[in-house]
Amino acid sequence: MKDQYFGDINDYRKYGLLRVLKSGGGSLQVAWMLTPDDGGRDGGSRSYLDDPDRWAGHDPDLYHGLRDLLASSLRGPSVTLLERSDLLPGASYHSVRVPDGRRARDSWSEDLLRAASGTDLVFLDPDIGIEIPSCPAGRAGSSGYVTWREVEGLWAAGSSVLIYQHYRREPRRPFAERLAGELRSRTGGGLVEAFHTPHVLFLLAAQDRHAGRFGAAIPSLRQRWRGQIEPLGLADLPTGPMTRCAR
Repeated sequence: MKDQYFGDINDYRKYGLLRVLKSGGGSLQVAWMLTPDDGGRDGGSRSYLDDPDRWAGHDPDLYHGLRDLLASSLRGPSVTLLERSDLLPGASYHSVRVPDGRRARDSWSEDLLRAASGTDLVFLDPDIGIEIPSCPAGRAGSSGYVTWREVEGLWAAGSSVLIYQHYRREPRRPFAERLAGELRSRTGGGLVEAFHTPHVLFLLAAQDRHAGRFGAAIPSLRQRWRGQIEPLGLADLPTGPMTRCAR
């Protein structure tokens, strides 16, 4: 996550998904996985905020809350705006920037595990998504990925995990199925689901004690976010390792 993206259309969907999943109760930790802004314009997709007739109905409180936060900010977009709001009630935040260096990354990962201790749901928000073989932890640019080791560590500590994932240059459904399959294989989660949006994917692995709560939230998600956040119904995928990685 980069501060420059705060409040864009992907953020609206992201927080909308979190608000629905959290509606059944439980604690939430948001791990921003912050990296420095790059000066690009990718974070400028905020025109939806000028069209409430089309967009506000999915989650009026969230829509108007994000619009007000951005309008009132003197320093531009920043995740701290959300942290100081009540748009994710009761959430805690891990806001330390992610380093590229291997030793520094190991320390960051340990800090995340400590911060997330006892949390029901941890949302991992990397720039790109889950690690790829060509960019392991310690290599330049690896701060843009969450590692499987980090996912597995949070799972072993008892947290359910939700992961932000950009699509790759391959058919989207098979890609989602493949990643969901590996997530299930690595966690053993009984409820593993993928949520499709027009630009990014979200992957959920739920601990058994949370599965009923999150499963019950999915019908509401379909109703409120139709056409914007679509559960893919991957809960019955067979387990198995990911066999290849798109470039």
